[in-house]
Amino acid sequence: MALKAVSRLRSARWRLLSAKLIYRSCSDIPASPDTGSSSEFDTAIRLLKNNLQPERLTRVIDSTSDSSLALRIFRWASHQRYNLRTVDTYSCMISKLTAVEYRDDMDSLLGDMVRLKVPALEQALNGLVQSLSSKNQFDEALLVIQHATSAKLKLSLSACNAMLRGLVKQGSGLRLFMLAYMEIVKSGVLPDVETLNWLIQALCESGRVDLTLIQFDRMNKKRCSPNSHTFEILIIALCSHNRADEAVDLFYKMLQLRCTPDGSFYAQVIPLFCKFSKVKDATKLHQMMKEDGLQLDVHLYGVLIRCLCENQLLDDSIMMLNEMVASGHAPRASAYVDIVDCYCTSAKFHKALIFLEENDVTESEPYNVLLRWLCTDGRLQDSVRYLEKLHNRGLVDCESWNIVITHFCNQGNIRRASELIGRMVVSAFAPDESTYSAIISCYCRLGLHIDAFAMFRRVSVNDLSLNSESFSQLVEVLCHTERIQEAIEVFKYQYKRGCSLTNKSLDMLIQGSCLSGRIREAVQLRSLAVCTGTCTFFTYDIIIQALLHLNKEKDVLVLFAQMVMEGCLLDGYAYTSLLRSFLTKETIFEAAILFNRMVNQAFVPDQDTFELLVNDMALFSFLNMVAQSLLKVVNTRVGT
Repeated sequence: MALKAVSRLRSARWRLLSAKLIYRSCSDIPASPDTGSSSEFDTAIRLLKNNLQPERLTRVIDSTSDSSLALRIFRWASHQRYNLRTVDTYSCMISKLTAVEYRDDMDSLLGDMVRLKVPALEQALNGLVQSLSSKNQFDEALLVIQHATSAKLKLSLSACNAMLRGLVKQGSGLRLFMLAYMEIVKSGVLPDVETLNWLIQALCESGRVDLTLIQFDRMNKKRCSPNSHTFEILIIALCSHNRADEAVDLFYKMLQLRCTPDGSFYAQVIPLFCKFSKVKDATKLHQMMKEDGLQLDVHLYGVLIRCLCENQLLDDSIMMLNEMVASGHAPRASAYVDIVDCYCTSAKFHKALIFLEENDVTESEPYNVLLRWLCTDGRLQDSVRYLEKLHNRGLVDCESWNIVITHFCNQGNIRRASELIGRMVVSAFAPDESTYSAIISCYCRLGLHIDAFAMFRRVSVNDLSLNSESFSQLVEVLCHTERIQEAIEVFKYQYKRGCSLTNKSLDMLIQGSCLSGRIREAVQLRSLAVCTGTCTFFTYDIIIQALLHLNKEKDVLVLFAQMVMEGCLLDGYAYTSLLRSFLTKETIFEAAILFNRMVNQAFVPDQDTFELLVNDMALFSFLNMVAQSLLKVVNTRVGT
């Protein structure tokens, strides 16, 4: 009896000692700098020791923001004599381990979890998949599915669809999607139409439209019938690949299968059919919407009106507009713009005005379309008359005046344009950039460079800028009249406002600067032009020739270095021009380097340049440096 008591006492002491050692070993797990402190761990352990229950462990883990600390607490709890390992505690812990560095820990815990073999296991795994998918943790959700499959556990279809939906919405790519899809199939989950829709959408978004159509044809074999969303995905994909005729065929197949379109289908497909001028099919969808009791929104009405107008179905577009108004929608200005444009295409200008008046249109955009058409049709006097009439009714804006003024300027009628500007100012509309650009462009075409530059001064005083066309014209006319300093002034002013010259105008300015002895300024202008993207090799070549004319070969080298740094692409002409520039005593070494680079990039100099190169390389003893390149050129010419 005494021996039994001693034995029990020793056993109890051993269990107590073991528990202390386990506690200390878990407490001594080193915390990384990013994890909770040891005091947080100790506090959590004290809370659990007072009431060591699975529910309490779950709450403690869930309230711990640091994943590493939560994992330490879970490991400590798993070594206690009480069975705290439930699906809830595992689920809570696993959902914490979403960072990449905890992937192995998650894998290990999932392996332990699926071995529990309790009734609530499948439900917990489903919850994990849905929870992880909602957080875009798809790799982790896939890991859960893989463990469920290996343990022959069957996940719910809704959980699997949630993951597939997340993969598509997140744009995770076809590879990861197919990996997840194959795991789901392997687990024995039978797909439904939603599953196959996500598969079809993933294939479409990866550009595999033909493979998608094959999957669509196989849906019946999988005991699934396509729904409205299936056809919507396929029609969008076909249209995005310019296969609109096939999309229309698919639409009629949808009708044959008695598949009823939903609101999303109408909203997506009607604009696509309109885009590809499938007027009959778009209007059929519109009619089906009305029959289904669905209301079109302002956007869809606008799309249909534009489609009808683009196909010259004016009466139908007006009927559509009237239907839109009757349904309680206020048409946007763009709808009136499209209808007016359709009227004007048939030169029905007066009817267009009557249409706007009958509909009490107060926005200026449709009237501006009418004015622009009158000007384009050469009816400038009518445009002035309409402008005055609309102005008296308060239906014009600054653009309305500019439309008419610009067309008078394009006709070279500066006097009439100036009169209109005066009336524009009197009418409380201030001339803007478009106004000044039109006037300056007209002055330039008439050769009135002094007036053009004077108008530019007014632009600068008003802190405005010119459009690219008038800017370039002004620089060109000033260069033609050798007013280089004024041209430079215009360039620098416009440059500060982010405006760019045409290549032709820039080259004229650079050349004029060089010819007038302003080479340093020409180099500066070139540097500014590079920032606006309007600098070609010809621009560099102008400066190079000017520098060579002044025997400044070293400056040419500096400019060439800048060209290379700025990424200027050289063609055969550019290489040849530079090579000839470098064939001097001072730059012969650089010429050798440039020639080797030229040949390595598969460019060959012309015969004259080649002969000059050989002579100069021989004269200055550099033949050995270019010998291989010379042989390549010779072999190339022999081969041709």
